Amino acid sequence: MDINKLIELRKELHAHPELSGKESNTSQRIADFLSSCHPDETISGLGGFGILATWNSRADGPWILFRCELDALPIKETNKTAHASKREGWSHACGHDGHMAVLCGLAMDLYEKGLKKGRVSLLFQPSEENGEGAKAVLEDPKFARVNPDYVFALHNIPGYPLHSVIVRESSFTAAVSSLIIHLKGKTSHAAEPEHGINPALAVSEILQECLALAVEDPSTKDMKIITPVYLVLGEKAYGTSAGEAEVHLTLRCWDNENLNLMEEKIESLVSKIASRHRLEKRFGYTQRFYANENNEHAAQLVRTIADRYGLELHEREYPFKWGEDFGLFTSRFRGCLFGLGSGEDCPAIHNPDYDFPDELIQSGARIFSGIIDQIHHEYV
Repeated sequence: MDINKLIELRKELHAHPELSGKESNTSQRIADFLSSCHPDETISGLGGFGILATWNSRADGPWILFRCELDALPIKETNKTAHASKREGWSHACGHDGHMAVLCGLAMDLYEKGLKKGRVSLLFQPSEENGEGAKAVLEDPKFARVNPDYVFALHNIPGYPLHSVIVRESSFTAAVSSLIIHLKGKTSHAAEPEHGINPALAVSEILQECLALAVEDPSTKDMKIITPVYLVLGEKAYGTSAGEAEVHLTLRCWDNENLNLMEEKIESLVSKIASRHRLEKRFGYTQRFYANENNEHAAQLVRTIADRYGLELHEREYPFKWGEDFGLFTSRFRGCLFGLGSGEDCPAIHNPDYDFPDELIQSGARIFSGIIDQIHHEYV
């Protein structure tokens, strides 16, 4: 594969980031690149701006899907490189530009080598960062006839040696949801709060009692992280006692079942507090990420290829605490999300000085290509 062409693409994508749901130009850049790799079928506009490119051998064999993400983050980049973001306040601070380049490298490999068995699909998915993209793709009627035997994705992970592979069976990333609690009381004059219903005390109790539920030890299966992320109470009207409040909490557990149980417990707790303070309450959820449940055989395929290529392998003791919406794919198809080390000194993802290491493009594409070969070798 032409690594210089891939690095050029990665830097172009990095310089022109687009947020979730706004990836129109990114999608067009990817479509233009894929056209030179001559997939047998391309579906565009998938779940928004998603693209699914498929190479079909028309010979009996497995259907393998690889997925990457299109979107960037609302983070101002502080790097001063020539390819730094040209969009003020937006940047590829998670490495999705690099993930796209990896999949484009695999596309080049598929075109150059050809495909002897089955089908391979490459999914460039929109809106991963807000947790809406995987759901939108899977619910798109154009995806209805896509039924892969395996699904794979990688994520670069700073803090691990460059090119090392991080893998784990069962949960690889946490189940995450963001809970929005609306409380409605009654405004009154600030000099006469007894004539209104101010939700301030209820907000205080909700925060204290919810945070008391946390179990932050990552080594336990019962891990629970509850993080207050946003709070608004009343208005900047100093003669008025507040009558409404809104509390936003992000919730994390190792698996989907425990997350559902925690949501139920918090809703019950909030309902009791609201009732005690004569408040109306309402709940909403946003940015839900299913836990990535890695299939045992799919994870073993990743280990096999890492060993074959002499890559350092790290068996993750417990899942990562961040969410990744590929979990919705692994909940429906046999698959694996694994990590690719981006360097022990690499800035953390979502940091303003993060930049994807170009050295990972070739190693990522090579691992994906090796997975195809190994699945074909095992196929009878």
